[in-house]
Amino acid sequence: MIEKRKPIPVTEAIARLMNHIPSVKTESVPLQQAYGRILAENIIARHDIPHFNRSAYDGFAIRSQDSEGASGESRVTFRVVDHIGAGHVSKVVVGEHEAVRIMTGAALPEGADAVVMFEQARAEGEDSFSIRKPFKPGENISYQGEDAKVGTELIKAGGFIHPGTIALLATLGYAQVKVAKKPIVGIIATGTELLDVNDELQPGKIRNSNGYMIEAQLQRMGIEFRSYGMQSDDLDQCYETVVRALSETDCLITTGGVSVGDFDFAPAVYKRLNADVLFNKILMRPGSVTTAAVSNHQYLFGLSGNPSACFSGFELLVRPVLLKMMGCNKPYLQQTKAILTEDFLKPNPFTRFIRASYEFGVNGPIVKPAGFNKSNAVTSIANGNAIIVLPSGTRGYEAGTEVDVLLLGTEEGVAEWNL
Repeated sequence: MIEKRKPIPVTEAIARLMNHIPSVKTESVPLQQAYGRILAENIIARHDIPHFNRSAYDGFAIRSQDSEGASGESRVTFRVVDHIGAGHVSKVVVGEHEAVRIMTGAALPEGADAVVMFEQARAEGEDSFSIRKPFKPGENISYQGEDAKVGTELIKAGGFIHPGTIALLATLGYAQVKVAKKPIVGIIATGTELLDVNDELQPGKIRNSNGYMIEAQLQRMGIEFRSYGMQSDDLDQCYETVVRALSETDCLITTGGVSVGDFDFAPAVYKRLNADVLFNKILMRPGSVTTAAVSNHQYLFGLSGNPSACFSGFELLVRPVLLKMMGCNKPYLQQTKAILTEDFLKPNPFTRFIRASYEFGVNGPIVKPAGFNKSNAVTSIANGNAIIVLPSGTRGYEAGTEVDVLLLGTEEGVAEWNL
């Protein structure tokens, strides 16, 4: 008997998934290994940044009051009394019409409150120079705490650690960084029709692309995975493999076996596990039969066996869950808008997610379908860098229309979608 399924909106499917996120596990890693991880602690400024007044340029530290009245017709002369580089501190107290030659980043000497850049000074002898303009107090100086004050919260837990984050952590002396542990994800490709990548083609058979694709999607996220190979359409064997995978991983992804055919065993496996099925059909194309369940606080994702549907199911549903499991506060793909450059006139009874090619053109962002766009398509996945989102209930879109776009492969996402 064919199972009757009640489809739910994409937003409801995402909400159901996010309501079952287990508590975040943490660990400390060396700063050099922190890139790409999710912060598990708020980053607080341990000291002022910078923690002393310093020169913003190579030049001469002076008292600004001594530059009053300087002009092209009435140049003011200063005598150089010391020379310091970055990392050194002058012992000189700058006096009237005195200057200290100073390098970028060096501590401002006592008495000085402005810096004359080298190109603003004219040499007047071995140890003197003149200027043709007055300088204001603080000119060309980077003051203590102007970037951040001690005790200020600079980054909240849940932030993605990118190279700029690394620079800040290093500045503040975070040699060890508290981060969320990464989940380990299991992958099972189901279907008697599957061949391995090395196998010769046979009538009625196809090579397993989904398993390798999901591995790459996880690699792009920096998440460890374990592959449990390809499983034939045998319920007992599938069940045993799923049980073993769940004992060794934090989350399991299966591909295929989620439709309503006689050999689609995912629903039966979930029933044997006594898993809580969150949904088994979504109002989306492709990937409407995408299924998700929870068993003992572990997610089981049943993605379509069709490559495009499998790809979309991962990016739209699996990816944000894995990021949320790590406490990420921006788990969703970046969302933007762009002008459609080709007609897409197919009606959309379900919300449609179209593999697309996005770029920022001369007149702004533009996007177009990446090619053949049925759920079993592979070429459009290879040629796409984005996903066009077309809402349900629409009769298609003509070129020139502004559409919503989700960007693939970006380091950091957004806190929520407006789909």
